[in-house]
Amino acid sequence: MKDTNTPHIPVLLNEVVEYFSNLDSGAYIDCTLGYGGHSYNILKNNSNLSLIGIDRDKEAIEFSSNRLSSFKDRVTILQGSFSKVLNDIDFSNVVALLADFGVSSLQLDKADRGFSFNSNVLDMRMDQNSPFSAKNVVNEYSLEMLTQIFREYGEMRDAKRVASKIVSYREKKQISSSKELADIISLVSNKKSKIHPATLAFQAIRMEVNSELSEIKQLLDILEEKRVKNLLVALITFHSLEDRLVKQRFKKWATKCICPPNVYKCVCGNNNNLGNIITKKPIIASKEEIAQNPRSRSAKLRIFRFKGE
Repeated sequence: MKDTNTPHIPVLLNEVVEYFSNLDSGAYIDCTLGYGGHSYNILKNNSNLSLIGIDRDKEAIEFSSNRLSSFKDRVTILQGSFSKVLNDIDFSNVVALLADFGVSSLQLDKADRGFSFNSNVLDMRMDQNSPFSAKNVVNEYSLEMLTQIFREYGEMRDAKRVASKIVSYREKKQISSSKELADIISLVSNKKSKIHPATLAFQAIRMEVNSELSEIKQLLDILEEKRVKNLLVALITFHSLEDRLVKQRFKKWATKCICPPNVYKCVCGNNNNLGNIITKKPIIASKEEIAQNPRSRSAKLRIFRFKGE
């Protein structure tokens, strides 16, 4: 299945559509609606479903509202972070939830969004109404704070050296563009890697600006609290930190015995699982998809279904 009507190529599209194709009638939630690539094809393929789409990017919402207009009353679109919007949604008719935690190609490629290495602005906000941007992180965080986010979110071996270079540089002048920042990082970061020297630092700053891991944790917490019967949960991650959060939480939800490890015999009933992991191993992109969309190479789809009656 090839979708050419969106500026962002949705990853693992065929796989997502397949899992959503046999769902009973009801609503599904697309927590990261973006430019509507996944949801357009899900709605087209399954006339029994209606969509509740969420995104914090105004530009993406405007595009998707127009793109999905042919489905009329089957579509409801809400703006905001999914960690906040989900609390206001009635789950009584919800049968599935999808989230793609990747940054869209359009966001990455548009110079005025500040995600790319060649951008003349320093921004990286998914919600452009937010007062906090990459410019604040880069110019206001202490050496210790920068080092911490580079280590935690970028898993960078040279975190302190890169942070020190940024702090030293900004003593002379404020860092005002992503291009300027990328050039600074390139002076000290590992140049032998196949990826751009600033890739991991940019990832870390973007995750800090948009509270990305916190958003995922809150999503998982909300789902665990609600425990919607028969709910299918499909989550797409793009790096190890995200995938680890999802993998560990799914494992916890699927655990039947919650007795302490030192107990000789199970006394908890061995039926405490909230549901079942559908994908024992994460689904990854095929060679054909990676050839068409190189950004799909790091995508991992994990699926869980909560218990029914």
